[in-house]
Amino acid sequence: MYWTLFLTFMKIGAFTIGGGYAMLPLIQREVVDRGWMTKEDFIDLFSVAQSLPGIFAVNIAIFVGYKLKKIRGGVVCALGSILPSFLIILVIALSFTQFKDNVWVEKAFKGLRPAVVALIAVPCLTTARSIKLSNKQLIIPVIAALLIWKAGISPVWIIIAAIIGGIYYGFKIKKD
Repeated sequence: MYWTLFLTFMKIGAFTIGGGYAMLPLIQREVVDRGWMTKEDFIDLFSVAQSLPGIFAVNIAIFVGYKLKKIRGGVVCALGSILPSFLIILVIALSFTQFKDNVWVEKAFKGLRPAVVALIAVPCLTTARSIKLSNKQLIIPVIAALLIWKAGISPVWIIIAAIIGGIYYGFKIKKD
C-alpha cells in the first residue's frame, strides 16, 4: 500500500502544472475513485489543508496519507508529491543559464498560463457545486477576484475586508 501511495502522488506531482490547486482534481480522482475515502471526507481534508500554512498540495497529501496509513502514510505521500517538483526544479536550476534567453522556452511558459488558470478554476467550481453554494453566495468570491485582477487591489486587503465582514456578519446580522 505504501508503494501505491508513493507512486500515486509521484504521478500527481510529476504531471501537474500550476501548483496545489491544479493538483486537486487529480488527487480527488485518484483518492475517491480508488475508494480510499469518500468525496465528503476528501472535501473535509481539502478545507483543513487549505486553512493551514504551507504548500497546499503537500498538506493535502499528508492528510490523505495519514488518514490511510497514519504517520508513515503521511510521510510517503508528502515525499511522493514533493519529489517530482524538486527534481524538475533541480534540473531547471542546473541548466537555467543555457535556456534563460531562449524564445521557445518563454513562449512555452506563456502558453501554459491559460491551462494553469483552467486547472485552478475547475476544482473551485467543483467544490462550489459539491458544497451547494448558491449564486448569491458566489458573488463575493467573484467580486474579490475582479477587485484583485482589474482594480489591482492587494489580496491582503481583500482578506482583511473578508475578516471584518465575517466578524460583522457573525455578531450583527446572523445574531438577529
